[in-house]
Amino acid sequence: MIRGAGDVSIDSFGQLVAATTGDSINYDFGSTPRSHIQSGVYTATEYPAHQTIPLHNEQSYTNIWADYLWFYCEKAALSGGATTLADSREIFRKIPASIRQKFMDKGVMYVRNYGSGYDLDWQKVFNTTDRQEVENFCRKRDIQFEWKNEDELTTTQVCQAHTVHKITGETVWFNQAHLFHVSSLAPEIREALVEILGVEGLPRNACYGDGSTIEDSILDEIRGIYEENTVVFPWQAGDIMLVDNVLAAHGRQAFEGDRKVYVMMT
Repeated sequence: MIRGAGDVSIDSFGQLVAATTGDSINYDFGSTPRSHIQSGVYTATEYPAHQTIPLHNEQSYTNIWADYLWFYCEKAALSGGATTLADSREIFRKIPASIRQKFMDKGVMYVRNYGSGYDLDWQKVFNTTDRQEVENFCRKRDIQFEWKNEDELTTTQVCQAHTVHKITGETVWFNQAHLFHVSSLAPEIREALVEILGVEGLPRNACYGDGSTIEDSILDEIRGIYEENTVVFPWQAGDIMLVDNVLAAHGRQAFEGDRKVYVMMT
């Protein structure tokens, strides 16, 4: 972390990133709303200020992800808005062995439905309006896809529950089952969406890799482990932070006021 870097421009932020961890990558197959500022630079996830973003490893819901995340704070929130962090090695170690092994054996299946109006549409997620480009992307990434009509698409992908850091050789917990699963929703929202769309029509959901249901209680236990191992990083204007995306999960606290934090992935 660099504290008090001063009046850093977006261009100089990009130059710093390129000179240290290499070229940036695009936010393809994204799961959250964010704006593309310029080459490789995006806003941090644009969830409403009153919402908390749970701890997660970026793009661990798919099979290709960024090694490093760079954050730059142009303007800190009036209150709140801290970035939360947790050691993914500790999360792996503290999840009970029986739960851990079940996930490791089966993996995690992510199901996403686009076009219902309750989540990102496929054009935003795949950064294109060309259906053929979407299909090519899915085939390359081993993502199953089904077009329901002109504007509705379902994708299914089975991915890892854990991974091994390619430099340190350490095993880490690496998935987003606790975010995608329907139990992550507030009870009243969950009931309303299931009533309107049915379980199979939910904008996103997660199950074990064999298609069987992940128990709510297990995911609640995993969320508790994340919470117990959370470290809070409060931002100041001019701060720059580098996160190893495999070794550390990150999230965001709710906040008040204007908050401008940018991210680059390499």
